[in-house]
Amino acid sequence: MATRHPSIASKAAKAAKAARVAKAKRHATEGKNTVETPLSKSYTDPRDVLLKPVVSEKSYALLDENKYTFIVDPNANKTQIKQAVQAVFDVKVTGVNTINRAGKRKRTRTGFGQRAATKRAIVTLAEGDRIDIFGGPTA
Repeated sequence: MATRHPSIASKAAKAAKAARVAKAKRHATEGKNTVETPLSKSYTDPRDVLLKPVVSEKSYALLDENKYTFIVDPNANKTQIKQAVQAVFDVKVTGVNTINRAGKRKRTRTGFGQRAATKRAIVTLAEGDRIDIFGGPTA
C-alpha cells in the first residue's frame, strides 16, 4: 500500500498515526517491549537458517573475493543470515546479498513438474577471515 504525503492524509489517518506514536513513546518510557518476534519467525538454532553451501563453478569463483554462497531458509532475512554465519563459522560478516530463485519447470514422461524454489545468500567476509567448507586453500 502506498503511503500518502502528510499534507494529503485524512484527518482520521493523522489521528491514528499520532495515537501510534504516543503509544510507542509511552511504552518506551515504561520499558515495555512493544515488538515481540513470534516463534514462527525466530530461529532457535543458526543451522536452521543455513541449509547447505552452494557447490558450483560460480560460487568457487567468488571464493577469491572472500564471498561464500549458501542455500538458506526462504523465510530468513539478511540480518538472520549474517548472525547465523557468524555464529556457526566464527567469522566477521561485512555484507549479505540474497537471491530468490524460482524453481525450473521440468518435463517428465507423465507431464510437467517444477523443482522447488530456493533462496541463496552470498556472504562477504571481513579481510583475513575464511570458511573452510570447501576444503583446501583457495587459489
